[in-house]
Amino acid sequence: MLNIVIAGSSGRMGHALLEATLGDADLQLHAAIDREGSPQLGRDAGELFGAACGVKVSDDLAAALQDAHVLVDFTRPEASLAYLEACRKAGVGMVIGTTGFSPAQKELIAAAAREIPIVFAPNMSVGVNLLINLVQAAAKVLAEGYDIEIIEAHHRHKVDAPSGTALRLGEAAAAALGRDLDSCAVYGREGVTGERDPSTIGFATVRGGDVVGDHTVLFAGIGERIELTHKASSRATFALGALRAAKFLEGKQSGLFDMRDVLSLS
Repeated sequence: MLNIVIAGSSGRMGHALLEATLGDADLQLHAAIDREGSPQLGRDAGELFGAACGVKVSDDLAAALQDAHVLVDFTRPEASLAYLEACRKAGVGMVIGTTGFSPAQKELIAAAAREIPIVFAPNMSVGVNLLINLVQAAAKVLAEGYDIEIIEAHHRHKVDAPSGTALRLGEAAAAALGRDLDSCAVYGREGVTGERDPSTIGFATVRGGDVVGDHTVLFAGIGERIELTHKASSRATFALGALRAAKFLEGKQSGLFDMRDVLSLS
């Protein structure tokens, strides 16, 4: 049985991860971590779901990692990097669903993966990772005469834009076309922009309400449009995917993986 540590346990994803872990007979909730000063500290992590589980929410990361197998993290980049360093020192695997990392921060994750096993993906949903494959296949077929636009929508509390998933979809399309997303992405349009450059990949961002996560990749040609869309209606889909990733790490000593590895889509 895998001993799982949930980081950011008082957050929206933390709640989803706790519920999914407590409902999985193959997993043991080993610890629930929250930020220093959180009002949840000291409370039973299962209280939110109406059943005490015997695990108290704590901010003692070193104690939480003792005898743990995998830490699952959907927090913020700065917190994730602190968890990463602690996991590296403790020899504990990590599932990272946090988004908004800079290139330099991603290098730190890659470096840590030489010592511990890590699944790092901007979206843990099984459906989204299938969508990435579909986008790659479509981009190869629609390489000429089709403009690519990526539209994403999330709740009002999301702090990064475009979403990590939107960027990953853009990377998939760009790679299939032999392009570099950094040089062909267009993240905003305003005023007299001139005609669209056919070699670009456009992004549009929507923020509002409680939208869990919608992503559409639009291939717009002359006389037809192809739209590939994924809509998440619950954070449970991300939690279940993350725990599937945690199980994937069992027995691995090191390495950097993504959800396509977990799902054998690579």
